[in-house]
Amino acid sequence: MRAKNDFNIKTGVFIMDEAWLKLLKNEFESDYMSNLEQFVYSERLKFDVFPASDLVFHCFEMTPLQDLKVVILGQDPYHGPGQAHGLSFSVSEGQKLPPSLRNIFKELKVEYPEFSFWNGDLTRWAKAGVLLLNATLTVRAKQPGSHQNQGWELFTDAVIRKISENTENVVFMLWGKFAQSKAPLINEFKHCVLQAAHPSPFSTHRGFFGCNHFLRANKYLESNGLEAVDWNLD
Repeated sequence: MRAKNDFNIKTGVFIMDEAWLKLLKNEFESDYMSNLEQFVYSERLKFDVFPASDLVFHCFEMTPLQDLKVVILGQDPYHGPGQAHGLSFSVSEGQKLPPSLRNIFKELKVEYPEFSFWNGDLTRWAKAGVLLLNATLTVRAKQPGSHQNQGWELFTDAVIRKISENTENVVFMLWGKFAQSKAPLINEFKHCVLQAAHPSPFSTHRGFFGCNHFLRANKYLESNGLEAVDWNLD
């Protein structure tokens, strides 16, 4: 029997905010999640899998449901050693900035000239109410996409849908075609949905730079009586 404040995926114990656990209870008790548990467990027996087992649900630990203001949706965790730590687009302190994150910072510097950072760890955003959610929460080392279509997308689609149904005035940042495919899960009458090209260097020419998503998110939050996100990482 699972403890009230953790979830065991056969690879470790994950601390999760009580409100998230209540919201996602049916998902954790589903057949697909049982199959996913077995898949991840067997993968860790044979391969290096990222992130570490205690960081798979890190975004839910860092961003309590009651504090949620913004959702930034990624696709896979980083697949290099020491990079992924359970927050989309974020890398652990001391890691080189990935190209997409570097472009995110470039856009932020245009929108907020005072923006600065020491490294690519976005934990400060997470603690400020930004859910940094990947659609797939684990990956095999050096094999991007290797854990797709195993059940994670069912879980994270449910997360997006339940946020939409059970909260109000959340900003969803959907970058690239994959993230934008999740737009139908979101009630745009209750929330703000911002769409742009992916920040990857391969797609920025189609519209990530100049999207003004960080400014627009804060204007939306403030217009609904909510505190703006401090994007500064210094």
